[in-house]
Amino acid sequence: MPISSSELITNSDGSIYHLHLHPEDIAHDIITVGDTDRVDLVARHLDNIKTTVQNREFKTVTGVKNGKRITIISTGIGTDNIDIVFNELDFLVNVDFETREIKSNLTQLNFYRIGTSGTIREDINIDQLLISAAAVDMGNLSKYYNYEMGGLALDIWRQLSTITPLMESQNVVLGSKSLLHKINSAKEMLEGITITAPGFYAPQGRRIRLASKMVDFANLQKLNVNGYQVTNLEMETAGIYLLAELLGHRAISTNALLANRLTGEFSKQPKRTIENLIELVVSKIVE
Repeated sequence: MPISSSELITNSDGSIYHLHLHPEDIAHDIITVGDTDRVDLVARHLDNIKTTVQNREFKTVTGVKNGKRITIISTGIGTDNIDIVFNELDFLVNVDFETREIKSNLTQLNFYRIGTSGTIREDINIDQLLISAAAVDMGNLSKYYNYEMGGLALDIWRQLSTITPLMESQNVVLGSKSLLHKINSAKEMLEGITITAPGFYAPQGRRIRLASKMVDFANLQKLNVNGYQVTNLEMETAGIYLLAELLGHRAISTNALLANRLTGEFSKQPKRTIENLIELVVSKIVE
């Protein structure tokens, strides 16, 4: 049965509603970044550019590196934007735009997040690179989809919920094991558990003019599941892992650690650290 025009919205040129992309505009390997300016930073590593499209905070560049087609897209900040970007990218490969029906043979995409983050462990230095084995959804996105935790995700949640009641109503989502091993095969990045917050200030424990109910970071240091510890805070990873898993895609999130929330330090070389992460991720994708 065809999907109605109010549910699958397209523009007058046939492109998907928010991203303004056509199916042929994207590759099966997709790098996501938050900032539109960072799209160009990553795109400089491609051999040539085939497609450039921008609408609102969503900028997309598709090009080729060492013969491999790669798409880079800015998502903006937060899991609300991730909900838009990941669903619409999935529509582009798994919905027939002419018949408006879901395809019988589905395509799997590979997503690589390149983002910035702050660590909540005193023993982790700023300017290190980190890859997220799992993420805790501190917002509400996972509550709107039929998602059930299992395996390592459930083990992490059980331990977190004993540490703080704040975690009892949250979900834990895992990244792709195969992409984690691909990107971190040489163990150049730390591996940890990421907390995805629904905001930058109180939801991440910042107390400037308003108080925060965020759990004391020291409590989170107690968690250790299969060698994984809670390491950092950011705003997209749990949404990325959730939608990738539910839609049958693979996703992994990498982080440039620019701040240490316990020591109060911020990187003196943020551009260099971000560039180091970009170089590493792109090189691993095309290996």
